[in-house]
Amino acid sequence: MKGTAYLLQATLISLWWIGLLISQDFYKAFQFPDIGKMAFNSFLLPDLTVVALLSIFRAYREKEELSFIILGGFAFATLYCINATLLTKGGFLATTVMILGLCYNLFLVYEKRLFRKSKTNGPFVNGLKTILQIICVWTITLLVFPVLILQSFGEMPVIVAENQLVGLLLFALFSFLGLYSAYTMVIRGGGTPLPLDQTQKLVLSGPYRYVRNPMAIAGIGQGICISILFGSIHVLVYTLIGATLWQLVVRPIEEKDMLQRFGSEYEAYRKEIKCWFPTIGVGHKNEIE
Repeated sequence: MKGTAYLLQATLISLWWIGLLISQDFYKAFQFPDIGKMAFNSFLLPDLTVVALLSIFRAYREKEELSFIILGGFAFATLYCINATLLTKGGFLATTVMILGLCYNLFLVYEKRLFRKSKTNGPFVNGLKTILQIICVWTITLLVFPVLILQSFGEMPVIVAENQLVGLLLFALFSFLGLYSAYTMVIRGGGTPLPLDQTQKLVLSGPYRYVRNPMAIAGIGQGICISILFGSIHVLVYTLIGATLWQLVVRPIEEKDMLQRFGSEYEAYRKEIKCWFPTIGVGHKNEIE
């Protein structure tokens, strides 16, 4: 499970450096003003050895020490990028990517501590917490990141007129799916969508009656719609990378936690209902009302 996560990390880091070497536009997107090319490229060897190579070793050997070394390497590079951004007032995309990488490794190291049941089961309190979560997550993933990517690659954050109708319509549909899924979690599950404040009950109704992860589908769909609206291949790649990470890393860890908490009930649900493709016209037999 974690082996796949570390192999994926090593692959993405290697592809990132290849992109820097073969594409001038890609290279410029991750630069800091007034920091020379030599200083930037000096991170090539440490990055490929301390993070990428050790990630490959960690993928095949379950050594906790390796995980902490990799985490430390990411922490050092992230602090360097944050400091560089503060000093140069630039390099925002590079720093953002490093922060995401650091969070990714923190998740891999401490994932067992990140899944906690909500301590409140009242729909009003959980509803307020869920609204706050949605505002924060949607603002960061659907506004801040896409605009940052567009600006870093020299694209204007302007909606393409001919894509506006289709993009907005699909975005509204996916947003409704995400909101309806969150509402179902609050009302039926006694919790919120956030793993740190997750539901107390297994949610089998609403969208979850037909597909196991409607919120993931909604989020990925929203990201694709953003790429359509701005006509940006870079935003589309960002969305697809996020979808891949969720499918190969987050989903297995999340389902392992669900299996431990809900046992045979969740196992039966997982066998009956698919992750990505809705079982239209069938639905889960044991829906909880």
